[in-house]
Amino acid sequence: MEGEYKVTVGLEIHAELKTATKMFCACRNNADEKEANANICPVCMAHPGTLPVINKEAVHKVLLAGIALGSKLAEDYTEFDRKNYFYPDIPKGYQISQYKYPLVSGGSLAGVELTRIHLEEDTARSQHVGDKSLVDYNRAGVPLMELVTEPVIHDAATAGRFAKELQLLLRYIGAGEANMEKGEMRVEANISVAREPQGSTLAQDSSRSNLKLGTKVEVKNLNSFRSVERAIQYETKRQIELIESGGAVTQETRGWDEAKQVTFSQRKKESSHDYRYFPDPDLPKLVLSEIPEFSPENLKKELPELPWEKRERYIKEGISEEYIEMFVSDERFGGLFEETAKLEPAAKKLIANYIGTDIAGLVAKSGEEGLRHITPAGLGVLIKGVNEGSISSRGAKDAIAEVFAKGGDLAEVFKKYLQQSDAGALAAIAQKVIDANPSVVAEYKAGKESVMQFLVGQGMKESKGSANPAALREAIQKNLA
Repeated sequence: MEGEYKVTVGLEIHAELKTATKMFCACRNNADEKEANANICPVCMAHPGTLPVINKEAVHKVLLAGIALGSKLAEDYTEFDRKNYFYPDIPKGYQISQYKYPLVSGGSLAGVELTRIHLEEDTARSQHVGDKSLVDYNRAGVPLMELVTEPVIHDAATAGRFAKELQLLLRYIGAGEANMEKGEMRVEANISVAREPQGSTLAQDSSRSNLKLGTKVEVKNLNSFRSVERAIQYETKRQIELIESGGAVTQETRGWDEAKQVTFSQRKKESSHDYRYFPDPDLPKLVLSEIPEFSPENLKKELPELPWEKRERYIKEGISEEYIEMFVSDERFGGLFEETAKLEPAAKKLIANYIGTDIAGLVAKSGEEGLRHITPAGLGVLIKGVNEGSISSRGAKDAIAEVFAKGGDLAEVFKKYLQQSDAGALAAIAQKVIDANPSVVAEYKAGKESVMQFLVGQGMKESKGSANPAALREAIQKNLA
């Protein structure tokens, strides 16, 4: 049944920006504030006679995102509008947002085309305790970036990947942390389903120009990447079943119930005219081309290496695919890799292996507390020792595990695990192995050279992994001569 329908999804993503103050006043922008209504003032509480002032850094961060996404900046003209609606969490009775003239238009991310990116103020936070509803206005007026995609997403997985990539980008350019569990990034999905035109296939009709879109339903309250994907999957199934049973999909706003894993009706979906947008008379119009630091050329100079650029570089450097996403998306491991690679640039693959397997494994098992002991300088010394053969792979793993658990300088601790190459000591170990394995020695002398590996293994065990395998092999062969 599902194969007969085409799902179409457009995303609206709100992300709080990391600025010192709120969007239109000097109140502190602090997502971690615990005391309710601590960061408020007459401006963000909409007291009569107050006037908003545009936060320049918030505008800067949105423009930086636009440049990273290959979008068009509103260099000639942009303005703020009033979006009128009445909720307890919006003290003015309207939200300062952007409508016809956003800061950023077009662009793409992760293969998904963008419609626009605009800047607005966040609402307050409502909390329901028993039969009372309380409002904390700390969040009211926080700079909020809203990104809208074109309706070009056709499956839940693509939507999830897009949201993850946007979160990464915002972190890379310093625009915001976008922690979904804190509400710093919120995703809304506009979902519709429509019957496929009879006889249509992707090969025959890649543009889908003859496919009429179904009725759009907006799903809110998506506060995790998993919820984004599951809500789209559920809503797709719900709409198809509704159509199949002879019913009609209603244009509405629905919420997502994480506990029940279902969507539920909240209210009839508003259209743009319901909000009665009009230009905010208290704020100046902006001509970005008159602000030199906001020119595309200067903004491009500020961009760091972006996530997709870093992936391409890692691929060219031969880093294993299983580690690439870890290093791109997790600063703990990515930062350690980058800094260590600067010290030992010829050993990037080896560095990636130890971080991606051994160190990441220790973090997964014991938590990240021990990670602070593993420094790029110490790891660089260890990697150099492995490359030069002064420490075995087993010794290196043990040294890392010891420092992770007990602390200390890896550059010093690894010396305890250096491979033993002293000729006299190795000769003694070799003779002990020979004396303990007469039948294996006889096989070797009879021409079965493959058993030498067994003898070397016994010698490594005798030395508790400290012997240099090549030097030990040579000592055993010399004693057998």
